[in-house]
Amino acid sequence: MAKRGEGIVIRDAHFPGRVPIDAYGEGGFRFAEMSHRGSILCVPSGIYGWDARAVADIDAAALDRVFQEAGDIEVLLVGTGETLVPIPADLKAALREAGIRSDPMSTGAAVRTYNVLLSEDRAVATVLLAVD
Repeated sequence: MAKRGEGIVIRDAHFPGRVPIDAYGEGGFRFAEMSHRGSILCVPSGIYGWDARAVADIDAAALDRVFQEAGDIEVLLVGTGETLVPIPADLKAALREAGIRSDPMSTGAAVRTYNVLLSEDRAVATVLLAVD
């Protein structure tokens, strides 16, 4: 909560729930009758704004929230932008060690796959790089 005289306080973007992604493109995503500009991370605790802008930004630190919720995630879909880009072997190994299978794919394919697996009530999470 902002104290008197602090002005505008910007909070981290977070939607507390698991909902399908309705649309993507133009640098962002739409879900739950809202929109978010930039990349997102969708885990069991909700949908979060995510600082990653390129595949090079996807590392263990960027996936910290995924690792925190590993017990509730079987598969992580990694939306790598316009095209499929493999994730580094060491990151894939760290995810596997945490009990999470990772599947990199284009952001569009990741959105579609996430929505299907979510509708089947599967233990799925996704990280999605925004595309134009």
